[in-house]
This record gives sequence, structure tokens and C-alpha cells, in this order.
Amino acid sequence: MSTESKLMTADDLFLMTPTKDGRRYELVRGELAETAPAGDRHGSISFTIATLLGSYARGKDLGKGYTAETGFVLSRGPDTVRAPDVAFVVKERVAPEPRERFVPGAPDLAVEVVSPSDSAVEVNAKVEEYLVAGTRLVWVVYPDSRSVMVYRSLRDVEVLREGDDLDGRPVFDDFRVRVDELFT
Repeated sequence: MSTESKLMTADDLFLMTPTKDGRRYELVRGELAETAPAGDRHGSISFTIATLLGSYARGKDLGKGYTAETGFVLSRGPDTVRAPDVAFVVKERVAPEPRERFVPGAPDLAVEVVSPSDSAVEVNAKVEEYLVAGTRLVWVVYPDSRSVMVYRSLRDVEVLREGDDLDGRPVFDDFRVRVDELFT
């Protein structure tokens, strides 16, 4: 007797009732992936990044920024929905009216702040999913080492440390911030 489980869709995930313990879920190839709520340091770093990017992009009317609760449908059949800690979509790709459901497609910039519970395999899988789906820039922020891995493709990877400048190419031509500022 076969006991195949039915894969979930992005719509199924969207309609799920929030859990009482604050757990969040993403969808990976149709299967639920549980994520724990962010800790103090993680949330503070994410807020700093969102504030820096938001101030820069809003002043230039470049597009729309998002925070961790926003799901992006990276693929369909089976569906993958990821919620980066910070994301940005350029103006040309922003829908004229806000949607109630998840954002279709990948963000132009995805930022993941690594938590102690994140494994390297999980982080690498997310980076690959973003890039394959069309994300042009991924920042993976490592609080423990106070460093950032910058991915412009799977082959164009750069490691930045305190004292280095983090830029937003190719999403933002003239955005620059010192890596140190992300951790203050």
C-alpha cells in the first residue's frame, strides 16, 4: 500500500493558521520547512540592514523593500517559498497594487542573517535557490565572524570583513556601507 504525502503549494502555506509558539514556515519543493523566531542579535542586525537599505532606496525611489515575514515564490511545481530576512525588488518589477499573497518571483536582493541554529547546508541551499530563481545579489551575514558573503552568482562570491565596504552592485549602483556598520 502506497502512502504518498501530498505536496503543499504556496497557496496552502499562505492559508495556514499562524502557530501560537511563533514558529514560521517556508516551503521547499512542496515540503514545510520550520524556522525558529529570530533572536535579539539576529533581529537587530536585520533591522539595521533594512534601515540602511530603506533610507537609501526610498530617497531615490528605486523600488520596494521587505522584511522577514514576506514570502517570495521562487519556483512552482513543486512550490518553493522563501522569506529572506531583508529583501528588495527594483521599481520596474514592483506590482502596481500590493498583493495579499506571496510575492511571485525572486527578489533582486536577498539578505540572510545567519542564526546559531542555521546549518551551512541550509544556508547554501537558500543562496542557490535565490540565485537560480533570478535574484541578482545575495548577502549572507555572519554575526559571529562579523563578515558578509556576497553572491552575485554561484561563481562570483566575495567574503567581506570589518573594515571592508559592502556595495549593492548590480542592484544599487552607488550604495556602499562599511561591514562594521551592520553590527553596531
